[in-house]
Amino acid sequence: MIAHARENRINPFGMREAVPARGHLMGNRGDLHDRYGAIARDWKVKRWIACRLTHPRGILAPFDTPGRYTPLFFADEPTALAAGHRPCAECRREDYEAYRQGWALTFGAKPSADEMDTALHAARLSATGKKITFEAHPDALPDGVVVTLPDAPKTPLLLWRGRLYPWAHEGYGAPAPPPAGTACHVLTPKPSVAVLAALASAHDLPWPGFVMPHL
Repeated sequence: MIAHARENRINPFGMREAVPARGHLMGNRGDLHDRYGAIARDWKVKRWIACRLTHPRGILAPFDTPGRYTPLFFADEPTALAAGHRPCAECRREDYEAYRQGWALTFGAKPSADEMDTALHAARLSATGKKITFEAHPDALPDGVVVTLPDAPKTPLLLWRGRLYPWAHEGYGAPAPPPAGTACHVLTPKPSVAVLAALASAHDLPWPGFVMPHL
């Protein structure tokens, strides 16, 4: 039995951390284990997905099992998106199709899963494996993106309803308005930012199963 927290909680930078806080979405990036069952790599496949905690058919997630995918956990949907994941097509089909529709509204054609995964991978990691960010003003961004400010590059902030909420695995801090005239660094990959923007005007939430942040 594992007596300590596994290093499988993912922060908005896409990094693994070992914390006791429970995630509200599960995802994977393929088999990250070494032959002893320890997590030894950050990703193996380009299909980074965000799944329900419970599979519709009752399939149990494999823990500490080389040769099987490694379960990862996210605090909520904005965290999963910022880390570079997208809704799973198997266990979250309705959410996946809504994400695809947002992609089509933005880029002009409804993509395959492989096409989205290839584009997301190019947008989230550089050739050296470093997380890719871009600059934008908060007023040009949709709800649900995660950013950092120039004076606090290690502090993720959720943009929600015109306020910035300090992120933590356990929950969010007190909100504050974005600093006037200050550009931020956006952690959420550009394709997912575009999908959120495309769906923002049509729905209260981007997709039916959008896992809300606990603010």
